[in-house]
Parts: sequence; structure tokens; C-alpha cells
Amino acid sequence: MPEEPEVPETPAGTEPQARVLDAQSLRGLAHPLRMRLLAALRMSGPATASQLAEKLGESSGATSYHLRQLAAYGFVEDAPERGKGRERWWRAAHDVTGFDESLITDDDPVTRGAADVFLTEVTRMHAQELTTWLGTAHNWSPAWRQGSDLSDFTLQLTAEQSLELVRKMHDLVNSYRDLPPSEGTETVRFHTHAFPRRAE
Repeated sequence: MPEEPEVPETPAGTEPQARVLDAQSLRGLAHPLRMRLLAALRMSGPATASQLAEKLGESSGATSYHLRQLAAYGFVEDAPERGKGRERWWRAAHDVTGFDESLITDDDPVTRGAADVFLTEVTRMHAQELTTWLGTAHNWSPAWRQGSDLSDFTLQLTAEQSLELVRKMHDLVNSYRDLPPSEGTETVRFHTHAFPRRAE
């Protein structure tokens, strides 16, 4: 059995380390498997290519190749403290990825295509996480089922007001990173989606 990876923690009182994408780094990340690999390392901690292959249902050759590509663009790095013999362990180099909206309208069609791949995969990963939760919610306690949320809201806002609200929500969520450890904690995922729509 492969060793269970440790769940990484952001130290209390610190902001998560962010990697803001530019055109070059976006092209290095905008691949479904690379994004899944990076997400797995961020959520579950350091792992080997073989462990990630088993977790994601891929071949170890594919995970090894794409981990090396992620390393070339600075998204992952070696975790030598976990290595045993020739076994190579990887860890995420940053906690979160920042997306620059200007990449969607970049002059280069390759960059615009990479932005589309990136955002489409983020949406797919979010949907997969929600589907997994719905399929396993019966295994969780009533307290955790009550502590979950599937809500949507419709507001009349200007673009500036929407941005203000998004930033306030992010600040509120990030403020919970500083809570002291306590019994009964679990890793909790929060998704936020905010977008305008016109009446049909």
C-alpha cells in the first residue's frame, strides 16, 4: 500500500501563496491532467507519480511526464524530505492559482485557447467535486450535511458592486484560515461562481 500523503496546512496568520498566471505559465498549466495533478498535490500533499497515477486513474508514465512539465513551469517542485531511495516525491510550489481576466482577450489566439481550456477544466473539476459530494453525502453525519450548502442567488448589481461583493466573500473565507486547530475538523471546499446574465 502506498504511504498516505499528509494534508498540507497554511500556517495561521499567513496568506496563501498565489501563482498568478501570465500567457506563458498559462500554456504550461492549461491541460486537464496537469490541472488535476496540481489540484491533487495541493489538496492531499506530496506524492509520487505512481501514487498520483493510482489516485487519478492514469498511467505512471503520463503522470511522470506531466509532473515534469509542471515543474518546468514552476508549478510543482521536488519534496526531497519525503523521498526514499530512487523514489521521487512532488509537492505544489504554491497554494492557489490566480487567473488574469485579460488572458481571455489576449491578442494571441493560442493564449486565448489556453485560457478557454483552463476555465473549462476548472468548471469541470468543480462540477465533479459537487457530484462526488452528492453521491457520498449519506456517508457523512447530519451535522456535516447541515454544514454543506448548495445555494444560488440573483442580485441586481453594477459590475463594480459585483466585484466588491466577490472580494468581500473572498476576504471572509480567507479569514477562516486563521482558526486554531480543533477536534472534528475536515477539509472543506468552497466554490464561488459569480456571473452576469441577461433576461431572455
